Amino acid sequence: MLRSPSLRAGCALTALCLAWPAAAQTAAPADTQADGSYHDPRSDIVVTALIPRSQGDILSGTSIVTGEELTRSLRPTIGETLARQPGVSATSFGPNASRPILRGFQGERVRILTDGIGSFDVSNTSVDHAVAINPLTADRIEVLRGPSALLYGSSAIGGVVNVIDSRIPRRVPDEAIHIDAIGTYGSAANERSGSGEIEVPLTENFVVHVDGSYSKTDNLRTGGYILSKAMREIAAASDEEEIQDNARLKGKLANTAAEVWEVAGGFAYIGDGGNLGMSISHSENTYGVPSRLEVEEEHDHDHEHDHDHEEEGHSHENVTLAMKQTRADLRGEVAVNGGFLDSIRLRAGWADYQHQEIEPSGEVGTTFKNQSMESRLEFVQADRNGWQGASGAQYFTRRFQADGEEKFLPKNQTDQFGLFTLQSLDLGDTRLEAGARYEHTKLQSDPDADLFAEASQRSFNALSGSLGISQAIMPGWRVGLNLSRSERAPSAEELFARGNHAGTQAFELGNPDFGKEKSWGVEGTLRGSGNGYSFSLAAYHNWFSGFIYESVVDDSVCQAANGGAEMEFPCYAYAQADARYYGFEAEASVKLAQVGSYAINIDGVADYVRATIKGNGPAPRIPPLRLLGGIEAQGARLSARAELEHVFEQDRVTDFETPTDGFTMVNASISFKPLAGNDRTTLMLSANNIFDVEARRHASFLKDFAPLAGRDIRLTARISI
Repeated sequence: MLRSPSLRAGCALTALCLAWPAAAQTAAPADTQADGSYHDPRSDIVVTALIPRSQGDILSGTSIVTGEELTRSLRPTIGETLARQPGVSATSFGPNASRPILRGFQGERVRILTDGIGSFDVSNTSVDHAVAINPLTADRIEVLRGPSALLYGSSAIGGVVNVIDSRIPRRVPDEAIHIDAIGTYGSAANERSGSGEIEVPLTENFVVHVDGSYSKTDNLRTGGYILSKAMREIAAASDEEEIQDNARLKGKLANTAAEVWEVAGGFAYIGDGGNLGMSISHSENTYGVPSRLEVEEEHDHDHEHDHDHEEEGHSHENVTLAMKQTRADLRGEVAVNGGFLDSIRLRAGWADYQHQEIEPSGEVGTTFKNQSMESRLEFVQADRNGWQGASGAQYFTRRFQADGEEKFLPKNQTDQFGLFTLQSLDLGDTRLEAGARYEHTKLQSDPDADLFAEASQRSFNALSGSLGISQAIMPGWRVGLNLSRSERAPSAEELFARGNHAGTQAFELGNPDFGKEKSWGVEGTLRGSGNGYSFSLAAYHNWFSGFIYESVVDDSVCQAANGGAEMEFPCYAYAQADARYYGFEAEASVKLAQVGSYAINIDGVADYVRATIKGNGPAPRIPPLRLLGGIEAQGARLSARAELEHVFEQDRVTDFETPTDGFTMVNASISFKPLAGNDRTTLMLSANNIFDVEARRHASFLKDFAPLAGRDIRLTARISI
């Protein structure tokens, strides 16, 4: 259980807010169609931006995935669902554990939220740990990249992914019962998934919500060889016939089947002065972790490591992860409508998380437990002659524990308290914006006979801020510039890790003496739209001091920390150095023609990031240049789309990783809205990776052992009545 003064303070804050009058966020203006479908005319409003505003008014890269685009992109993981968005890649640790990568940043530097509050899992501790958010339940996903994301925590230097659902209702349905459902079949993994939700108005102000989802997949069928070319060459040169056979394996990726289910219930009181609601959910996810096929005979590590630890020939056994989470959420808003304050908003959540890593024998190898709570209180200012703003406080606590063979971290607790503000001044053609966040973080580890003989405690005070300006340069076009300064406290993993970690095939060694990670950043934006076209470009540059990263060191370093025991995996130690990240992301759409009732549109996305660690060369696992283009015939009820994605070779690598070949994928889809006037009821047939190419994401730890899905024919039905 979590017992600490800071936790009691956070609980007291939440309890105080629960005692408010029944009020919560007032629903945005919306239209209910005659057939009962729900349409939000403000679909380009980014609610994650603290001050809800149009996507074009935000001074950093943003993406909104909703409606037909969300249906077409939907995959079992949040990482794969977003992987085609500008500036976004995915960790792709097999088909069941894939976390978003934003601008080359992953793990601790990207916050994954559900309706503004953390996912409360352990996906940041290892790439084989899945995110405890089910994309099937998402109504909308917002991605913020750059300085604006820092208002959700100093760790969000890469950005924020906010998955928005309707478990806490936001409106009172006009119909006696409102039903949304989605079902999908995918051929690559024999995927069968479905999700349904029901909202019932009990009174004119009180709504209840129930939802459930289920997904089951078999082993993933890939395109081409299982092993990359570099690994096949090593395996083919082996003296062992069994290892030589690994070089010839194609098709299905072993141990990648999964089964996921989730149930949830919620309610909300929605009145003229606001509303208040809460929800409770429980989810369970059992999935296999792809095996690392052996490519050469086992050998020891009493030498310098001059190539990727993935080449060391270790086989990762067929481990299965059994994950479960119980979660409670609260959201509310009081409409003040005063001269200075417009509203007061509350968001809070708590979760109890656990997953077990089960060996092929059926024995539990390691158990990870995580209890977390987060609460966020925001005071939204009224618009006063173009001056808008919001300020607030945020509290977060996490109690983490690992027991068993893979206990690479001692039991530890993180407590974090933050104060933040965002102020905006609209002068017409010129808009000014300033944001700041102060954050106090305390991390402490318990004494552990196997890892740390004594307890360790660190405290950090971090201050981050940004200044931005946006200027209209012609009708429909704006240019923006944003300067930022950020500070981040090290995570518990970066401070206290000390042990073998099979998921990353490494002995991970943290440093409890680390200082804060600091950075300066500049980002420029150019956005324009007009009759039949839109364009968006963001270019950024970040300079880090005290950047925390992992590098391969001599085994003796980890042996000394491990009491002289023989090494099972290569030694990876966290270190700090100066670093530099820069890149761009661009997207555009143009209407080419109108053919009868169909608009013919073309669109494109391009993104690139380059990262260097001073004294260590290229940063590892950085996605290469990518281009994606599509053409679409869009009608009121029938639409068809074809797209081509080319990912370039990544040969700018650090000394412990291998280059990754480029690839080109062709995808196509056709969607039909069978009910006139109901845009949310859709039938969609899509074909992805039509030519069954072998594709690997460079950012993946398993890219040499686990390619992406091969040809995947998907049939999706989404119903809203």
